[in-house]
Amino acid sequence: MVSRHIKQLVGYAVGKGLIQPCDTPWAINRILEVMRLDEYEDVELTDEPQRLEKILKALIDNAASRGLLDGDSIVQRDLFDTKLMGAITPPPSQVISKFRSDYAISPKTATDNYYRFSGDTDYIRRYRISKDLKWVTHTQYGDLDITVNLSKPEKDPKAIAAAKKAPQSAYPKCALCRENEGYAGRLNAAARQNHRIIPLTVDGTRWFLQYSPYSYYNEHCIVFNGEHTPMKIDRSVFVKLVDFVSQFPHYFIGSNADLPIVGGSILSHEHFQGGNYDFAMAKAPIEKEFSFPGFDNVCAGILRWPMSVIRLSCEDIDPIVELADRILTCWRGYTDANAMIYAMTDGEPHNTITPIARKRDGRYELDLVLRSNLTTPEHPDGLYHPHAALHHIKKENIGLIEVMGLAVLPSRLKTEMAAVAQGILSNADLRSDPLTASHADWVEEFLPRYPHVTEEHIDDLLHHEIGVVFHRVLEDAGVYKCTEQGRRDFMQFLKTVK
Repeated sequence: MVSRHIKQLVGYAVGKGLIQPCDTPWAINRILEVMRLDEYEDVELTDEPQRLEKILKALIDNAASRGLLDGDSIVQRDLFDTKLMGAITPPPSQVISKFRSDYAISPKTATDNYYRFSGDTDYIRRYRISKDLKWVTHTQYGDLDITVNLSKPEKDPKAIAAAKKAPQSAYPKCALCRENEGYAGRLNAAARQNHRIIPLTVDGTRWFLQYSPYSYYNEHCIVFNGEHTPMKIDRSVFVKLVDFVSQFPHYFIGSNADLPIVGGSILSHEHFQGGNYDFAMAKAPIEKEFSFPGFDNVCAGILRWPMSVIRLSCEDIDPIVELADRILTCWRGYTDANAMIYAMTDGEPHNTITPIARKRDGRYELDLVLRSNLTTPEHPDGLYHPHAALHHIKKENIGLIEVMGLAVLPSRLKTEMAAVAQGILSNADLRSDPLTASHADWVEEFLPRYPHVTEEHIDDLLHHEIGVVFHRVLEDAGVYKCTEQGRRDFMQFLKTVK
C-alpha cells in the first residue's frame, strides 16, 4: 500500500505542475528517501485521485508505525508531512523564474499563480483553513468579518513540554527570516521545506514576498525585509508601502504598529501584510473632510470607523508621503491630557500609527490609524485595548488585520460557544460550567433582547453577538471616540499638523 500512496503523491505533484512527468522516477526516489524505504513496486491506480490530505495521512501513518516519528503528535506529523512535500517542491530559482515571467504578463497573473502554488505545495494547508469558522456581522460601520481560527493547530501538552526542553537555536533568527526557506524545522520551529519566497526591490532595498500559511483572507501575503531588523514606523515605511502598491496595484499593504500592545506578534523583524481583499475599513466613507495647508492636491478626511483613521488620497507619491510623515511626527509628540492622550510617560513613548496603503481609481490612498499603548490602573492591559469585559471573546492585541475589520478569534471559542448554546437552550447555570463561566455576564446582558430562542437560530444569535463584541473591541481601541467630543478632540489634533 505504501507504494500506492507514493505513486498517488507523485501523481498529485505532476497534476499540479510541481514537477514534470519526466521527473517521476526522481520524485519517487526522493519520497522513498524520506520514508526510509529501499524498494518501490509500481502499482496500477484504478481509483479516483485522492485528496492530498488523505495521501499524506496514509504516508505519515506508515512512517509512524515504523517508528520514524519521535512520537505521534501534531507537531511531529507536521514536520514529517512538510518533509514529504519538500521532496516534490521545485527549487527557489525555478519558482522565482516563473513568478518573473508571469509578472511580465501582469502583476495579478504573477500573484494568482504564486498563491495557487503556495497552496498546491501544502505550505498553505487548505484543508485546515477550510475548517475555520467564518461569518459577517452587519454594524453601523459596515460588515465586519469574523473568523474563529482553527487552522493553526493546538499543540498538545506533551509537545509543549518537549519544545521547552528542546535545544534553543538562533537559526533562523525568527519565523520571518529568509533562512526559513527550505528549513527542516524542529519542535519549536515550523518546517519549511515546501516554502518558497520571491525577492522584491522595495524603495531600493531587498525585500521578500510570501503568503501567510494561515491565510486569514484572500491572498493574505507577507512582505518582509531581507535583513532581520526591528519594526519601526517612520517616513521610509510610507515610501515602501506606496512603492509596493505601485508594483502590485491590485493588492493593499499595511504595517502593524511598532509599539507593544498596539503592535503585532513579531516586532523584531520589519514586515508588512497585504493581499487581494477589501476590508470593511477600506469601504468606509469619509465622515469629515479636512484640508492641510500646502497640500491642496491631497484629499484628506476622518474616516467613519470606530478607530481613529485619517485617509489621504493623491495622484502623486511625494505629497502623500510628505503629509503622512508630518502627521506621524506630530502624533508622536502630541499630548492632550483632557482627551487622555500622552506622548510619553516615565520616559516611555505611547503614540504611533498603523498605516495601510492601496491604489484606488488611479490614486494612492494611505489610511493612518492613530494608536496609543497608554496603560492606566483601571486598564493595565491598555486604555486603547479591548477592555476586560470583552476578554472572554478577544483579549489579544488589536493588530493590522483587526484594525481593518477582521476579527481573528481564538479556537477555544468553538467549544465554548457550543457549551454556551447548550446552556442557553437548557436554561442551565452558565457560571457553574468552566467552559461558559467567563461568558455568563455577556449572556445575561444580551439574552433579554431575544425572548424566543430556538435551537434553529441559536448559532446565528451567538455569531451576531460575537460580532457586536468585536465592534465594541474596535471602539475600545479608538483613541478618539465616535462622539461629538471625540470628533472635536480629533479635529484639534489635526489642526496642529504643520
